[in-house]
Amino acid sequence: MLLWLTNYLAQFYSGFTVFEYLTFRGILGILTALLISLFIGPYVIRHLNYRQIGQVVRDNGPQTHLSKAGTPTMGGALILISIIISSLLWSDLYSPYVWVVLFVTTGFGIIGWVDDYRKIFENNPKGLSPGWKYFWQSVIGFTAACYLYWIALTPAETELIVPFFKDFALELGFFYIFIAYFFIVGFSNAVNLTDGLDGLAILPTVMVASALGIIAYLVGHIEFSAYLNIPYIAGTGELVVFCGAIAGAGLGFLWFNTYPAQIFMGDVGALALGAALGVVAVIARHEIVLIIMGGIFVMETLSVIIQVASFKLTGRRVFRMAPLHHHFELKGWPEPRVIVRFWIITIILVLFGLGTLKLR
Repeated sequence: MLLWLTNYLAQFYSGFTVFEYLTFRGILGILTALLISLFIGPYVIRHLNYRQIGQVVRDNGPQTHLSKAGTPTMGGALILISIIISSLLWSDLYSPYVWVVLFVTTGFGIIGWVDDYRKIFENNPKGLSPGWKYFWQSVIGFTAACYLYWIALTPAETELIVPFFKDFALELGFFYIFIAYFFIVGFSNAVNLTDGLDGLAILPTVMVASALGIIAYLVGHIEFSAYLNIPYIAGTGELVVFCGAIAGAGLGFLWFNTYPAQIFMGDVGALALGAALGVVAVIARHEIVLIIMGGIFVMETLSVIIQVASFKLTGRRVFRMAPLHHHFELKGWPEPRVIVRFWIITIILVLFGLGTLKLR
């Protein structure tokens, strides 16, 4: 939005041409979302407290979590507002990719909002029924996947890029839609499962989003993509602003969400952020790298799958409790130790994921 204004003003003063640079707008996207989040955060917390919109804690969870009951939740709305405003201000709104990521993020945020609403106002810890939640996730995921497939102009836009292999890429064809759907919906639920401790999900999301922003920039830059021997996809660089907005909004939210948390993001934030990571990775054609960098989200999801499968097949549990962070809590780890160690693992995985760009 402001890009249009600065392009017009550049006719009168050449200094405004600096806003044409993606890197500069990416920085502005980070700072704008961060400042919005920090500025309106206290007002959101006070409003949620006034409305008594507090966290509902399940009886079968760790006993240490009972003290979290009543903490303001649905704080993911704060993140979404910051992301949307920052993206609209600094992105090139002629880019279809910008509207796709905003559509997916907002759509999954609405699903999460309905889920949180039912948990709080209907006093139902289960929230929206799994069937309806999955249905609406599928509608949004398939819509985005079909649209991306429809606007694809080059083979590179529908190929599956495999790290470490220099000249190997799997042409997906129509199966691209199912891969895109899987990553959008899958990572949405993976981040949601991870969001169980103060700050546990948001900082890994910030780090992965930042790395995806770098990847999107490189994929959308014809010279860098040629140098790194990765496919060039025109227009993906514009996602730098969106990824920067996620990073800025996430850091602003972490200011209030750090242990002991003043606010929780709820499903409205977790579902939206996970879907955002998935759709950016799909557009930039680095889904496998997302699995590497988002290893914490993957491990949390796998722990739930393994736990449920083991209990149904053998009647025994592999973990003391799933998702995985609860297992370590029940082993006696203090909550801050679990959080920080998961952050450290994410830093290592993100660096390794970025390293795969060169190891080909």
